[in-house]
Amino acid sequence: MRGIRWRRFASQIGRSITVWAVSTVTMLALAGLLPDFQLQSPDGDSATRIAVTAACGAGAFGILSAVVWPLLVRLLLLVPALVLGLLVFFLNGSLLLLALRINPSGPAEAAPETAVIVAAVMSAVASATGAALAVRDDEAYRRRLHRLATRSHRSHPPCPGAPGLVCVQLDGVGHDVLVEAVRKGLMPTVHRWLGPDAGTADAVPPAGGDVPAPHEDVPAPRSGGRSPGGGVRPATHRLTPWRTDWSSQTGASQLGILHGTTFDVPAFRWYEKDRGEVMVCNRPTSAAELQRRAMLRTGHGGLLTVDGASRGNLFSGGAGEQALVLSIATRRRGPANRSRAGYFAYFSDPANAVRTALSFAAEVAREIGQSTRARLRRERPRVGRGGLYPLVRAFATVVERDVVVAAVMGDMLAGRTCVYADLVAYDEVAHHSGPHSRDAEKVLQRLDRSLALLERVAEHAPRPYRIVVLSDHGQSPGETFRSRYGLTLGDLVRAGCGLPVPRRAERTRSGAEARTAVRAALRRPVEERSERHGTAPHREPVVLASGNLGLVSFPDVPHRMTKEEIDARHPGLLTTLANHPGIGFLLVRSEEHGGVVLGAHGAEIPLAGLDDEPGPLARFGPGAADTVRRTHSFPHTADIMVNSAYEPADGEVLAFEEQIGSHGGLGGAQSRPFLLSPRQLSAPVVDGAEPAGAEHVHRVLRRWLRELDGPQVPLTGNAENAENAGNAEDTEKERAA
Repeated sequence: MRGIRWRRFASQIGRSITVWAVSTVTMLALAGLLPDFQLQSPDGDSATRIAVTAACGAGAFGILSAVVWPLLVRLLLLVPALVLGLLVFFLNGSLLLLALRINPSGPAEAAPETAVIVAAVMSAVASATGAALAVRDDEAYRRRLHRLATRSHRSHPPCPGAPGLVCVQLDGVGHDVLVEAVRKGLMPTVHRWLGPDAGTADAVPPAGGDVPAPHEDVPAPRSGGRSPGGGVRPATHRLTPWRTDWSSQTGASQLGILHGTTFDVPAFRWYEKDRGEVMVCNRPTSAAELQRRAMLRTGHGGLLTVDGASRGNLFSGGAGEQALVLSIATRRRGPANRSRAGYFAYFSDPANAVRTALSFAAEVAREIGQSTRARLRRERPRVGRGGLYPLVRAFATVVERDVVVAAVMGDMLAGRTCVYADLVAYDEVAHHSGPHSRDAEKVLQRLDRSLALLERVAEHAPRPYRIVVLSDHGQSPGETFRSRYGLTLGDLVRAGCGLPVPRRAERTRSGAEARTAVRAALRRPVEERSERHGTAPHREPVVLASGNLGLVSFPDVPHRMTKEEIDARHPGLLTTLANHPGIGFLLVRSEEHGGVVLGAHGAEIPLAGLDDEPGPLARFGPGAADTVRRTHSFPHTADIMVNSAYEPADGEVLAFEEQIGSHGGLGGAQSRPFLLSPRQLSAPVVDGAEPAGAEHVHRVLRRWLRELDGPQVPLTGNAENAENAGNAEDTEKERAA
């Protein structure tokens, strides 16, 4: 044992000396190339003196990077992520200037701007050299990965013999997008997991069939799709599509997956009359409130309550280890709030900071180039991509990805039982570039490399891991409602209410038709009424958009208005909306029927008799009627729920937001995400049925945790009864399917 320790110590010393030597050579080369970087006095020094100066400078810089840099990061805990990303270069350059000033071997100096360049190059070279040396030593590789992320300092996982579960959410990647990416060869890791037939008609194996035992270990090949004997290796994973609720967006889906309920989440943003507040799923205060409500309803903390980690999510899932979790972002920093710990743990290594900062700058340049090219080519559809968007995209595709992946690696090496992480890169790019664009495909390639990295890290973990990849929703392409009709949904609602609208909307055909319908219903000129009597502020409707789902609320009415009340107050509104070519259907409450779906040409179907076909919902696919009925039961459903038109032939919808790839309502790929699971786990469903709703996916993940013999989520009596009822309901649905 002592001999092994000495060999490890000697190996570490050898690697440190090698990195120091490479850094010294790099500093000498930069001194020869950059005129403002000097390693000798004005009178000149011998080559030996210059080399010693470089060696001392490189050594001092390395020591400062290892000791001082983490302290600097700790001092900047309150600095926003984007700001710290820009400060990385300047902080690193300051450390180099300090190293040159305290160099004991002789004078050395550099201009501040040159110091930034020298420090960045030296950090990158030192990181690459250290990584290359560590790859040859499994123990060193493991220790290096440990330093990249937040982790507990325990020495052993709670159940070292039982496999753990890692769930990676590829935000916004629909089932069909994934299959197409595999077919094109963009995602070789996923292709290998799905086997040689991936991307063909046989790419999606049946959900049932033979399944290995839960503890049977089927190792994944390191490369290619061949087994050690030279034959083709069979698929190690199965691909299963599932259906979202009407609200096909991350807030509802992730709340359901992590906390087991999507109740009363009608959209991404909605107005709550009883609180007088607009709820937005990606707003920290709203996320915290939604998580609180979910925990009260289910009676448990969430999927990750016992020995879990939540990384990059909207909600914690009850995890004790959290990084970049929105629902706790508003809490005061302390032991109970470690949301940003993974972020700062990652950037405490200056090599990571420099590498990510360089990638950040490259991504900003890439987005500016891509958007400029799209504008010069007059591509359609197209939305504006200026302002801060290049920085937002770079943060989502580089910083968030790097930090989250590093945190997951640390969790695996620490032996955590269940990890759930969200990678938002594809969703952000697809919104502005389109779900099938080249920009989005490049992101899929980088996400696949992240999956390959996690697969390799699993080989060094103290326990086996089952890696599950899933998405929370897809995205449906299409131009925006505004670009096609020249007015927003808010403009159309105002016109239907007889309220003033912007001149640009008045001049459009849709705006003129809406105002004509209102005049006919009111039997008087709308313009004169508005100009003479004005408009009471409290009568202004609140119009919100969630992708291609619109919500109209009247805040001065304390309850959810009925169709009869809306018709009495605004006789032309519902007719205007239902007959507009850009709108698919409406959902409103009814005094006579409880709830009705309205469509074009006077179609009015009570919810009790609603079916997927025939009727306004026929083109929106199976399960649409059930999701609409369920949303109608929510306490905070809007007075008028508006779903845009959908064209099944090309899968396009009309977003009420400025997005050419959208989600949030019904129509097309947005409602069909995927679940990619190892075959060591039981099939998500039986008889080829599709999981229906995020709550169903939550129960599937809970079942897999039980199969792996990991710690279970504590339940109260009511929650346990609810879960049993949910499982029974799922079984009945699967049998019926």
